[in-house]
Amino acid sequence: MLTDIEIAQAAQPKHIREIAEAAGVPEQYLECYGNYKAKVDYNLLRETEHEPGKLILVTAINPTPAGEGKTTTTVGLADALSRSGKNVMVALREPSLGPVFGIKGGAAGGGYAQVIPMEDINLHFTGDFHAIGAANNLLAALLDAHIHNGNQLNIDVRKITWKRVVDMNDRQLRNIVCGLGGKAHGVPREDGFDITVASEIMAIFCLATSITDLKERLGRIVVGYTFDDQPVTAHDLQAEGAMAALLKDALKPNLVQTLEGTPAFIHGGPFANIAHGCNSIMATRMAMALGDYAVTEAGFGADLGAEKFLDIKCRLCGLKPDAVVVVATVRALKNHGGVAKADLNTENLGALEAGLPNLLQHVENITQVYKLPCVVAINAFPTDTPAELALVEAKCRELGVNVALSEVWAKGGEGGLALAEEVVRLCEEPNSFQFAYEDDLSLAEKIEAVAKRVYHADGVNFDPKVVKEMAKLEALGFGGMPVCMAKTQYSFSDDQTKLGAPKDFTITVRDIKVSAGAGFVVALTGSIMTMPGLGKSPAAFKIDVDETGKITGLF
Repeated sequence: MLTDIEIAQAAQPKHIREIAEAAGVPEQYLECYGNYKAKVDYNLLRETEHEPGKLILVTAINPTPAGEGKTTTTVGLADALSRSGKNVMVALREPSLGPVFGIKGGAAGGGYAQVIPMEDINLHFTGDFHAIGAANNLLAALLDAHIHNGNQLNIDVRKITWKRVVDMNDRQLRNIVCGLGGKAHGVPREDGFDITVASEIMAIFCLATSITDLKERLGRIVVGYTFDDQPVTAHDLQAEGAMAALLKDALKPNLVQTLEGTPAFIHGGPFANIAHGCNSIMATRMAMALGDYAVTEAGFGADLGAEKFLDIKCRLCGLKPDAVVVVATVRALKNHGGVAKADLNTENLGALEAGLPNLLQHVENITQVYKLPCVVAINAFPTDTPAELALVEAKCRELGVNVALSEVWAKGGEGGLALAEEVVRLCEEPNSFQFAYEDDLSLAEKIEAVAKRVYHADGVNFDPKVVKEMAKLEALGFGGMPVCMAKTQYSFSDDQTKLGAPKDFTITVRDIKVSAGAGFVVALTGSIMTMPGLGKSPAAFKIDVDETGKITGLF
């Protein structure tokens, strides 16, 4: 059996100019990066008249070691829609180097439902993340230079909130002391690094609607506070112009193709467990402007990615999804039901029934909390039995939701035709999309709404310092913003060991901070970290390149 990278390397992709022509991108807006990837000038959005296409969101159950295949399903669904004669575009996030070299691997799909060139997409791509990291670290350097050169803004070095970033899992950098070496080398202080995808610059990058909007958002970034507790912004440091200059070209969406030649925009990549987990609004709107159907995905489970897509991205950018796909596998559901990974290939209806509430709770959230039409896509494995598939279908039908078997990993677009047919049907249904909470609630009430309505928690425990900080943020005028919950992806709760659909639990908020440029307030729960670390046997051990430049070991 061929590996994902072997399948991708065996493909014969079309020249990116041919893909652009099929997508309706005029030549003057195309900037080629070699033969198989390009950037598309965002001015195309202002100069293209097209009724926005239907927006399809692909999300999933809480992830498990057994795998779910959300990106694979997204790509395969788009190829299936294309095979059905639909004008369709894909809009995905760019992979972070952290997971690529860590445990999770890349994010270009799998099997015969991939975007290509797979190696480029997973490694550097067009340099967007490097530009974001440079802009982030320029702001950090300007901040420290200001303090070193007299600190006219009266910044309290104990209240600096802006960190440097690197796009790598590096636990050693979580907490550091910088500025050592004497007076000429800066002011000593405690500091730390986040992974690039957790940077507010990444969130801003993905929510910006124009270069002007980008610059304004960058200027609003709060980097710390003065001795009298007033926020200090990037604008105060005169930083936003230079930061925007670094991001000017990165802001243009990247165009590639699926294995079957469907146009795909891949742009931006915030994590959904510590950020808002959606690709750029530029790419989404471009996909909707050029296609009759735009298929996109949001990171991790629906309690994270979909919640933030709906409550943050749609709220801030005026989007309304037409249909939602919730991806699950029988294997992953059995894992939620208590079966060890080594035993998932054996039929176990009892464990499957025990794990099904995880899927059903996600489905109920989509249909009852957000009032959106939904279909469940079962990402097929050869070990799935007819009895197991029938049980999933029966339980979903009790909620009024259809189930479609997706075989896109093995068959590409042909394996997603049934799913595509159901998605098209759902897109024609009227829906009454609503948010999980309204803008006029307090920050605490918004956090409680997500915890109770989406996670099904009994309530929220706020650390005393969080209560004080929320009061300060509301007094400073940030209370009207949506909340971005930073939480483990493995559970509805903030305890990753509580699988399935846990009950009788509370969410603990241990820290809170404003991302004023992005336009939301981040609530950190449980033990979630903004800088991951590498494990004992990271994926990096298996990645190699030969004398011809051929890469192996990526997945």
